[in-house]
Amino acid sequence: MSLTLAIIKPDAVAAGYSGKIISHLEAEGFKVCAMRMARLNRTQARAFYEVHEGRPFFDDLVEFMTSGPVIPTVLEADDAVRRLRDTIGATDPDEADEGTIRKLYAESKGRNAIHASDSDANAGIEINFFFSSYERLHL
Repeated sequence: MSLTLAIIKPDAVAAGYSGKIISHLEAEGFKVCAMRMARLNRTQARAFYEVHEGRPFFDDLVEFMTSGPVIPTVLEADDAVRRLRDTIGATDPDEADEGTIRKLYAESKGRNAIHASDSDANAGIEINFFFSSYERLHL
């Protein structure tokens, strides 16, 4: 078993899709290990997405991620990072496979309902960004 981080983004929270997304993840075999609602400020959003700094979409991403509450969630499953990325679908919902979270709930490529860690190493970093005591507690 391994861990990964998902973040239900402001568009999905505002649209009332949070429960549906969590249910979808659980139906796909993910165990929810930790979850909380948060409101990112600009400094936090810039720090979290610093790998994208300098890209044309960076400022829009920061603006979007600070526009409303988000729900960071630690998930556990076999090969969790890969499985979550398969479960959420392509960044652009028009290119996402049928039945994926983004196909079902995303508004657009920029307002795409959910974030998922892209590697095991980044999953650890991202989990600790939102759940600083997670490693010590490790539910």
